[in-house]
Amino acid sequence: MDDKLVYKIALSMIPGVGGILARNLVAYVGSVEGVFREPVKSLMKIPGIGEVNARRIQQKEIIQNAEKEILYIERNNIGLLFYTDKNYPRRLKTCVDAPLLIYTKGNMNLDEQRVIAIVGTRNATDYGKKVCDELIQQFFERKYPILVVSGLAYGIDIQAHKSALKYNLPTVGVIAHGLDKLYPSLHADIARKMVENGGLVTDFSSGTKIDPPNFLRRNRIIAGLADATIVVESAEKGGALVTADIASSYNRDVFAFPGRSGDTFSKGCNLLIRNNGAALINGINDLEYFMGWETIAKEKVIQSSLFVDLSPEEDKVVELLTANGELFIDQISAELGLPVSRVSAMLLNLEFKNVLAALPGKMYKLR
Repeated sequence: MDDKLVYKIALSMIPGVGGILARNLVAYVGSVEGVFREPVKSLMKIPGIGEVNARRIQQKEIIQNAEKEILYIERNNIGLLFYTDKNYPRRLKTCVDAPLLIYTKGNMNLDEQRVIAIVGTRNATDYGKKVCDELIQQFFERKYPILVVSGLAYGIDIQAHKSALKYNLPTVGVIAHGLDKLYPSLHADIARKMVENGGLVTDFSSGTKIDPPNFLRRNRIIAGLADATIVVESAEKGGALVTADIASSYNRDVFAFPGRSGDTFSKGCNLLIRNNGAALINGINDLEYFMGWETIAKEKVIQSSLFVDLSPEEDKVVELLTANGELFIDQISAELGLPVSRVSAMLLNLEFKNVLAALPGKMYKLR
């Protein structure tokens, strides 16, 4: 059994210690396993811990529960990604409240070149279902390397998953409980199909009870995994609007489909648009315009860059973006082994040369 894996899971199970405080613990102590070997008196000196949390960390039951969880994930072919792992989703990693770890089941690329979250009301109308299906059909027709993310809930969420499967696009459902169960159970067949091309993601361990507050908590993962969140339909209040608000807090793009003023499940979208909480879109053309997406083949983009006089370091940036599509500035800095200040100046120079474009959230892509 991997001792480090035990400690990673155990860290996420400490009562009263959330993701931000847990990362602070690791930073002070120096390692995940060190957190559980540190004396209570030393733990108490770490900001935000105190005596109560320090003694909670020392409880033997936490390690025992983590060991049981490892047995469960091994028996059920479940993956686990810790926030320090190289393959932890790059978009999610930049979120201040990103989960310490996520459990995954399926065949998915959470770092796909383009990731779109589609959310909406549980009481989807025929209009909403049609809009959702047509948008995903347009993704398919454009042949985008794209991942569709939603929450596997009734209404717009399940329609997004169904349409993605219909057009053979990978789709991931973020759930609000452990992978030992599925809610709602009516969507079990869809979930099984998703595992073949996409799958399920959660930050809850097995045995977690289905609790309403958990559904709001999981919304941060939906928003954090995606480049943009699209609200198809929503009443004046609802989980979809919470997800949109979280996405905005992450400096991610938010879009909404408008509806008639008198329609109950278009009020939320219309309010988002009115209050500048989302940009209005009517289809794929609007989305492409706002996101700066291009349908030109990557090879043509590479060829166009060959005619620009680039330094060796700038060439490396172009190679990185060619291979990955879009990257955050801190990822480029890490890959090149250069300070962010130097990379920032280099990226600005490449913008002036019309080689790359800056996206929201300090992300960059080739033109």
